[in-house]
Amino acid sequence: MTGEIDAAAEAFGARDTGPGVLGIKEVASVLGITQRTLRFYEDKGLIDPTRIGGMRVYSRREVGRMQLILRGKRLGFSIREIKEFLDLYDVDPTGHEQMRTLARRVGEHIAALEAQRAAIEETIGELRSIAGDVQRWLGAN
Repeated sequence: MTGEIDAAAEAFGARDTGPGVLGIKEVASVLGITQRTLRFYEDKGLIDPTRIGGMRVYSRREVGRMQLILRGKRLGFSIREIKEFLDLYDVDPTGHEQMRTLARRVGEHIAALEAQRAAIEETIGELRSIAGDVQRWLGAN
């Protein structure tokens, strides 16, 4: 990966895909996604593969960006959030602003997930109570 996304790639756990450039079929295979998925993210402006004739060619940078996009999606980030995160390199190639933004967004997602977990635990408790009431009622009747 080029120097401009190394810090983000490391933070998101992206892996090195080796040297050179790849076609759409190879990138889809390496990343375990469909070619349609690659075209979707291209349409959204998150990646910009080079075109040679009508063929899309993906550099290590574009493959790295896709790894970041896929990891971001798995972690629950929206496309808008991922795009904002990736676009920060245009403003700050050092990656400092991107890392601050990542830290803030991760904290927000952790807080939201903890709130969801608390709500789920409360619901489970209520359902267990109802199940116990039903079993006691059935045992008495």
